[in-house]
Amino acid sequence: MTLSFTLDPALTPGLRDELVELWTDVSNAGGAVGFVAPVTADRVRSTAEEQFAGLGPGGPDRLLIGRERATGRLAGALFLTSMRFDLMEHWRMVKRVMVHPELQGRGYGAGLLAEAERTARDQGLAGLRLTLRGGLGLEDFYRRCGYREVGRVPGAIRVGPGDDRDDVTMWLDLRHDIG
Repeated sequence: MTLSFTLDPALTPGLRDELVELWTDVSNAGGAVGFVAPVTADRVRSTAEEQFAGLGPGGPDRLLIGRERATGRLAGALFLTSMRFDLMEHWRMVKRVMVHPELQGRGYGAGLLAEAERTARDQGLAGLRLTLRGGLGLEDFYRRCGYREVGRVPGAIRVGPGDDRDDVTMWLDLRHDIG
């Protein structure tokens, strides 16, 4: 199956619920999207509503979703977030890259990132930045998608007692054609 992408979809109550469900399922499957399992939808919803606040008309942030073409099921999502600082408006932070656990391994995550890159290039942005939780092998995935590691803070993320992970910053430079 392939995905159909939508940038800035109407943030209806139904889509909000789908996003919270996706975020909860990804978190509970071990995904590094701001929580440590187990987490409830109510806990995710409060953080999601903060993320949603920057979306919509006049908001500086963008939402990109991917739905399976055949079923219409929400398969993945990510946010392109402004740093809300004039000197950094030429790039965006990629946040909460999520693909439903049942649908991983099909190339949906790479497809979602490729669509985010296309969108950023269309907007004339100079780059995309993201941070990730070390220790999960995510660096390799993002490298395959064109990102390069540009910083690392050892032990900056505490996921549990005695379990500190590196906070890794990665960058996709959009100022030059890739080829």
